[in-house]
Order: sequence, then C-alpha cells, then structure tokens
Amino acid sequence: MFGVCCLTLQVSGEILHLVFCVCISGPASVVTMLVAPLLLVLFVPFSPSSGAQLPNQTKAKDLPIATNGQPFPWDRMRLPTTVTPLHYDLAIHPNLTTLDFTGVVRIELDVHEDTNTVILHAKQMQISDVFLLAPEGIKRLKVLEYPRFHQLALLSDSVLIKGRKYEVHLAFAANLSDSFHGFYKGSYRTSSGEVRVLASTQFEATFARGAFPCFDEPAFKANFTIRIIREPRHIAISNMPMVKTVELPGGLLEDHFDTTVKMSTYLVAYIVSDFKSVSKTTQHGVKISIYAVPEKIDQTAFALDAAVKLLDFYDDYFDIPYPLPKQDLAAIPDFQSGAMENWGLTTYRETGLLFDPEKSSASDKLGITKVIAHELAHQWFGNLVTMEWWNDLWLNEGFAKFMEFISLDITYPELHVDDFFLAKCFEAMEVDSLSSSHPVSTPVENPTQIQEMFDDVSYDKGACILNMLRDFLTPEAFEIGIVRYLKRYSYQNTVNSHLWESLTNVSDVSDDLDEGRLKHTEFCSKRKTQSGASKWYSGDELDVRAIMDTWTLQEGFPLVTVEVRGREVRLSQERYLKTDDPSPSEGFLWQIPLTYKTSASNTVHRFLLKTKTDVLFLPEEVDWVKFNVDMSGYYMVHYAGEGWNSIIKLLQHNHTALSGNDRANLIHNVFQLVSIEKVRLDTALELSLYLSRETKIMAVTQGFGELVPLYKLMEKRDMKVLENQMKSYIVDLFQDLIDQQEWNDSGSVSQRVLRSYLLLFSCVRNYAPCVTKATQLFNQWKDSDGTMSLPVDITMAVFVIGARTPEGWDFLFEKYRHSLQMSVKSRMKTAMAVSPLQDKLKWMMEQSLIGEIMKTQDLPDVVVSVSKNPHGYQLAWDFLRANWHTMIKKFDLGSSTISYLVTGVTNQYSTREMLDEVSMVKPCTGMVQNNM
Repeated sequence: MFGVCCLTLQVSGEILHLVFCVCISGPASVVTMLVAPLLLVLFVPFSPSSGAQLPNQTKAKDLPIATNGQPFPWDRMRLPTTVTPLHYDLAIHPNLTTLDFTGVVRIELDVHEDTNTVILHAKQMQISDVFLLAPEGIKRLKVLEYPRFHQLALLSDSVLIKGRKYEVHLAFAANLSDSFHGFYKGSYRTSSGEVRVLASTQFEATFARGAFPCFDEPAFKANFTIRIIREPRHIAISNMPMVKTVELPGGLLEDHFDTTVKMSTYLVAYIVSDFKSVSKTTQHGVKISIYAVPEKIDQTAFALDAAVKLLDFYDDYFDIPYPLPKQDLAAIPDFQSGAMENWGLTTYRETGLLFDPEKSSASDKLGITKVIAHELAHQWFGNLVTMEWWNDLWLNEGFAKFMEFISLDITYPELHVDDFFLAKCFEAMEVDSLSSSHPVSTPVENPTQIQEMFDDVSYDKGACILNMLRDFLTPEAFEIGIVRYLKRYSYQNTVNSHLWESLTNVSDVSDDLDEGRLKHTEFCSKRKTQSGASKWYSGDELDVRAIMDTWTLQEGFPLVTVEVRGREVRLSQERYLKTDDPSPSEGFLWQIPLTYKTSASNTVHRFLLKTKTDVLFLPEEVDWVKFNVDMSGYYMVHYAGEGWNSIIKLLQHNHTALSGNDRANLIHNVFQLVSIEKVRLDTALELSLYLSRETKIMAVTQGFGELVPLYKLMEKRDMKVLENQMKSYIVDLFQDLIDQQEWNDSGSVSQRVLRSYLLLFSCVRNYAPCVTKATQLFNQWKDSDGTMSLPVDITMAVFVIGARTPEGWDFLFEKYRHSLQMSVKSRMKTAMAVSPLQDKLKWMMEQSLIGEIMKTQDLPDVVVSVSKNPHGYQLAWDFLRANWHTMIKKFDLGSSTISYLVTGVTNQYSTREMLDEVSMVKPCTGMVQNNM
C-alpha cells in the first residue's frame, strides 16, 4: 500500500503547507502503525463539546442511528449546505492483482454556517485517519457512518466558523467493484487467450462515493487534483493531462495530473490499463486521443477523425472554447451504458467507438458518430452547465440527444440523420403513453429513483420537445438562446426556468449575432427557411416558460383531434393514454405549437393552441389537411369525421405530396389510435396499403414497427392462422421493395440501413428468395472458414439463416469467440440469439451471465433478443426470474438496464394468464411496479 498525507493549514490568512510524504509498500495495518505515531504528535484527541452545532436542529431522539449505535446528526438523503467543497486532492492506488484499492483524499471546505459537523458521502469502504486541518491546528475527527444514505458524519470538538476555510483528510480502502459502477474491475482476452485486467470508473449518477469520500451531488462542484499509483506495465489516464510521473519505492509509479476545472463529482474519471492510443489536434488546439486495447487500436481512426471534427463544430456553434487542453475517448471492454461524458475523458463501449472500414456497417458508422456527438455535446451541456439536481436530468441528456442530430446534420450530411430523428420521438411516446410515465422534470431523492430517470423520457422526449421549441422559435433564435444560457451559467448549476429565461426575447437575431455567426446560423436553418415557415407570435407575446412548463412539468403528451367542416377546423386536446381508466387523463392542458398544411398550398401554417378547444378558419375549402408537419411537434393527431378517409385517399393516389416524415407520422398515429379505440383496425390497415409504393426509410420502418407487433401478439397467443395471415400480408406489402434490394454495400447510408433491415426481415419471415440467397452465401462463407468477404450490409441476414442449424450455430460461435471486430461480434451475437435452437439459446444466456466466453455487459441484449424469438420468449422469462437477484446486483435496481430487461422480456405479453404470472413474481423478486 502507498499512502500520502499532505496537510495544509490556514493561519491568520496565510497558507502554511506541512507535507508528510510517506511511501510504504505493505499491508494497511503496517502503514497505520508507522504513520500513526507521527500524526499523533500533532493531533489532539477528540472530545465532544457540549456546545457542538449540528447542521440541522432535529432532536437526537428523531435522528437515525449510526453503525456504532450513536445518533447520526443528519436525517435527510440530500446533504446539508452548511459546508461545501472547494478542492479535492485525491491519491489513489488500485491493485490489479488483489482487485482492491486504497487512497487518501484531502478536501478543502468552505463553511457557510457555524457547525461542528461535516456530512459527506462514502459507500462500502473502510475509512481511517480522519483529521481536520483548522487554523488552530490539526485535530482528529470522530467518524459516524449511516450506510442507508451512504453518508459519513465527521464530528469536530470545536466549531467550524462561517466564512473560514478548512480541510479534512481521510484515508480509505475498498474492493474494486464487481458491477459496472464506481471504481470497477474489467478484463479482456487477447487473441492468444491471455486475460488482462484493468480498472476504470463510472460515477454517474451516485457512484463516486464508492470510489472516494466526497460530496456526491451535482451542485457540489469543486476542482480536483488527482494522483494515481500504478505498476510500470500499466498506464493511467484521467480528466486532465498528466504533468509528471514520480518513481516510488517498490517499483511503483505515481502519475500526477493537472487540476481540473470546477466540476461535479460524477464527471471525475480515471483508468488504469494497458491501453494504447492515437492522437490528433483540433483546429482550436485541443489534443484528441482515442484509447483502446492494443490489438484493436487499428480500429480507432474513424472515431478520432469524428471527434476532431465534432469538437471543432461545438466550439464554433456554442461560441465557447472547449475549456480543457485535451479530450480522451476510451473504449472500455466492460461497460454497461453506451458511453459516459466524463469531462476530458469520455468512455464508451467498444462497439460505440471502434470501426473497421472493411467489416463495420453503415449503421455502425451512424451509431458511432451519434454517440461521439452526444458525449462531446455534454462537455458543454452537462459539464460546463450542470442541472442543479437529478430531477432536471433532461437538461443534460435531452440536449445531448438533440445536439447529436444538429451537429451531424452539418458535419456529416451524408449520414442523413434527419431520417432517424422521428424514431426517437416514437420511442419516447411509447413510454410516455403509459400511466407509469413521469414528467420530464420530476422530483427524485434516492439513488434508485435517480437511476430510473435515465430513460426515454429524459433522453428522447427531452430531445423531441427541444426540437419542437427550436421550430417554434426559429433555429436562429434558438441558437442565440442556448448560447446565452451556456455563457450565463458556465461552471454553475441550473434549473428549468434558467433555460426558459435565456430563450425568451431572442427574436431579434441581428442584435445577438455578428455577421459571420449569422451566416453560420442561416446555414444551420436553411431547410426551415426554404419551407416558407412563418413566425407564430409577435415578440411581446412570447412566454417560453409558460409554454414549456406544460411540456416538462406534467407527464404524457396531447392528442389533438381535428375535424374539418368546410372552412372551419375544430380543434380539441386531451392526454393520449393507454389505459382503461379515463381519470388519469383528466386535468391535462398543453400549449401546443401546431403546424399544418393543406391541399391548397405547400405553405406551413402555425397556430399556438392554448385552450382545451379552439377553431381555425381556412381561407378556402380544401381536400385534406395534415397537422404536425414533418412531426416537428411532440403530439399525436386524430382526424375525425372524414379526416382519415381524405388522408388515405391522398396516400393511395399521390403519397409524395407529403414528406417521408409526414407519412411516417401518419402511420404511427393511426395505429396508435387503434390501441385506444379511436380508430378501427381496418382503417389503419387500409392506410397501410399505400406502403407497397413506399421507399423512404422512416416510413417503411415505421410501417414494420406498427405491423410486426400485431403478429408477435398472435405468436404468443398461439393464433397460428391469423399469425400466418399477418406475416404474409406484411411480406406481400413490401415484396417489391424487398426484391429491389441488391446483396451488396452500395447506396447512401439510409439506403444501406434500409437494405439490412429489409433483407433481415424477409429472411426471418422465410421469404423464399431471401432464404435461398442467404443460405448459399453462408455455406460459401463457412466453406472458406470465414475468410470470404461478405458485403457488410447483408451479414445479419446471412448469419441469421446460418444459425438455424446446430452446425451453423457452432461455426458462428467459434468465429464470434475469436473475432476482434466488435461490430461483427455484435451481429453474430444477435443472429445466434434468434436461432430456433432452444438449447443454444439457454446456453447463450447462461454464458452471458458468467461473463467469461460472452461479456456480461451484453447479457441484457442477449436476454431481450431471445425473448423476441418465438422459440425463446418463455426461456427468457424463466431465466430472468431465476437470476433476478444476481442481475440487480450487477446492473443495479432502478437502472435503465434493469428496466430494459423487464420491459423487453414482458412487453408482448397480452393475456390475463401472463399478467397473473408476472404479477405473482413481483413480491418475491422485488421487481419494481412501474417497470412492469
């Protein structure tokens, strides 16, 4: 073990540094014996003062009880604000052989109220050598622990005086976590079969407290100076550049990193590994580096170029220089979430960062650029300006999701990201239409509740309502407002209202933009201005907060019913809700930025619906009217009276009169209205008939998205005749488009993604030409021992057909085991999970749980893929029940991963018997009600 004790005293305004640097290898007890006598010379024993101040005035009888049986002086989940951290000096030593770590932290404190108690966080760690560095000397502090809230109380025998600064010193030790949170162990297997171990961090939302004692709430921002002790065979990286490396006794090295900017604890990061890196420098002088395991470093070139391009874009778009000298992107072999925005050291799944031009698909390229764009957007939205508390997580995640599409539309126009944005809104609406949904901004307190906020509502709904607001304000005004917001609140914490205030009164573009910036903004919004869109409001009428509070402070979204009678358009709004009980939909009212166009012209008309009902008057009678143009708004539309018939007639005779997004929007709306009995199923199916002439990816995939669940329900109800009829209907509907697909990698990104989708579907549905071609290609590939080069876009279809036989499945698995291309492994894994071979499916889930042959991080995807397999859904349900406690320990109850597992396995159950079976399991498993 290595311990460092660097003490700082403040005496009469002067800072006096007393430094004791102790470098010792050996057990913790040995260090304590050697260091303690030296420290005790300076420290006086702790003796409680009868006049001690507590951070709250709760009587002792009402206080929680600490682990030693004494009253714990704080009874709330949130920390008091009597003291706040200014600076952390953190030294940490992970041992990758014993899989534990030790460390010392020194925290400089600012005292805001007289107190003798410091409350902070620590979770599942041994705390020792706790001292206060005060102007009157160095004093030992008494420590109380309250594990329920992950809190420590440091008690002083003298009062910490308001306005003064103090320091506390704590030594700590813990095991590297077995989960994917905190400071956790990871590993990977080389091509020669050697297992190598690494240690990395994942602190969002409440896991920094498991790595070092800290004030683990986003509002407690501070600076961090980090030192990491390692063996020479490893490297260490952290948020800031390394400034020096010091040799220690015992052959260890200590890396010293520069002090960070002011930031929240959840953004702290460090990694100890044997990674290699490649680097480039942006136009603004920021060093960008990609880190990966040595054998995969040749797959980092695309991510490196993307990161350079995107960081330069954000630097210009936000008009705020990226404040750090470097930005590292690390591909972590064991990683639960998609990526993490740690300031200066973003971390990713390997599939989110590694790209092989020869073997990665168009959708891989799209996914990698989107995730990099998301995490780099966070360097401003989330890191520079941070939500005050987790109830406003959407201010981080909704903006980052939204900026994925804004940034890539300009930096990578060939990716056509606009073709994929609607899918995010449809996904959000699926969750938001349930009675278990929550407002975008909703009260949360404990770590489980906080974890549950990382869902489609915070991410996707947040992005969709921002897109609606951008369309409402105009792109130019929106950009001015968010830049104003970022500049006004840099290095601070915010709430909803701060954003709305910054977006108010931004209608005069010329006052806020110089000529060059105006040109940039015009470029960003060129398609909006070309559409002929007009303003909705005069400047003195705009109240952004009043509008947006209706979208962020209440759950759900509106269904707008439109009925055209001559020139009169009658409007009404209600909550769209999938429930038999109408009461949860009562009392909801939104201010809805409506857009619409008619058969009379291509002009986009606008109207702000503020009331339950209203009436519009058209200048002339029209054949049809389409509301929510391009689905710029987060609402559904029901066309009452003859409205749907006029839409169906338009799509049958001239579907290109509406955009691809408009058509996808109509498909989504009409089928969703069937589920709440506003529209008959035969009306929705009649509308879907036009899809035989559809070619646009969003409309095609939405057609599949609405039709496929119908036969999936029939599968689980053993309704074979209807099931086969529905499958045949879908194949017939898209047969011409399927037959047009070539088995190669030609075309745009959207065309290539659509090709992969169509060929996979047709092979899974046993469309004979597809099965024949895929079988032929798989056999050729197998005969070449996997050396034959397959077109990337068709490999999923080929692998799925190959995995249907035991021999094909085993061959595919062997190639999976030895492949270093993460995107190829991902496709193989999915193909194996949809095999009809039940013994293979069960074995695959078991191996994913063990984590040696298949990564445990992939377990949720494997289980959910098996659950969608008609041969595997019961296996997946049985597996989830049998291993529930293991999985919530690994992935954490309340996390989006657990929610994904539960909803993914059960979301197509539709009978009373299935409901009863699921309900019976909840009391003994602890499954959360609203996740069901």
